[in-house]
Amino acid sequence: MMQHDSVRAKKSFGQHFLNDDTIAEAIAEALPKSDTKMDTLEIGPGMGVLTKFLLNRSDLNLSAVELDKESVVYLGQHYPEFKNKIIEGDFLQLNLKSIFPQPFYLVGNFPYNISTQILFAVLENKHHIPAMVGMFQKEVAQRIASGPGNKDYGILSVLLQPWYEIEYLFSVDENKFNPPPKVKSGVLRMVRNDRQELGIEESYFKMIVKTGFNQRRKTLRNALRPLLPEDISVIPFLNLRAEALSWEQFVILAKAIQASKTTN
Repeated sequence: MMQHDSVRAKKSFGQHFLNDDTIAEAIAEALPKSDTKMDTLEIGPGMGVLTKFLLNRSDLNLSAVELDKESVVYLGQHYPEFKNKIIEGDFLQLNLKSIFPQPFYLVGNFPYNISTQILFAVLENKHHIPAMVGMFQKEVAQRIASGPGNKDYGILSVLLQPWYEIEYLFSVDENKFNPPPKVKSGVLRMVRNDRQELGIEESYFKMIVKTGFNQRRKTLRNALRPLLPEDISVIPFLNLRAEALSWEQFVILAKAIQASKTTN
């Protein structure tokens, strides 16, 4: 069979192929070292520039998910030892816990058009994903890593930071990709901490956070008005905007609102 020398990047898949080995190796090495062979899933390997460095790590048991049939063929031809470890399909449609009964790492040069959805999938599987290293649009990566009081700080920052130690590792210029994206990129590392629960139902916490940020220019008194009790004197932080609160303060806020509902 004739080998494909390259894969045509497809706009519909949000493909921008990384073409810099130094950056690819840095991403592969940023995943924490494991004492046991850690199952690892690469999202959107494309032509395998990151894959080859992940395969070099003896502590990783690498699989990949790839939606592009042309890339699947290319990878099978150029990395024959990896051929049977490629899942042809959409990451967002995978039942991760059935594929990986044990904890697994997540890594990739993520398609920017689904990167936020990937982060929500990490959040949903937080007890199962001890670490993630990924390339994002720079603004998205900065947002996840930023703290309160920063204009980049937002819903995903607050929802992910209770569970993960998050580091913005480095930025990547447009010319390191083929075709070059119209935005700069950033690499993010998230490593799971020991926290197992927040002391409040997570769906309620998430609702308070999302409602608070949906009108982020307003104070929380106005943004959360539909959720507040008649007596708001027992509810803290209402004179502040959502972006001023740490995730710990959001927990305190959510607990206070929920407690006021049960006592009224």
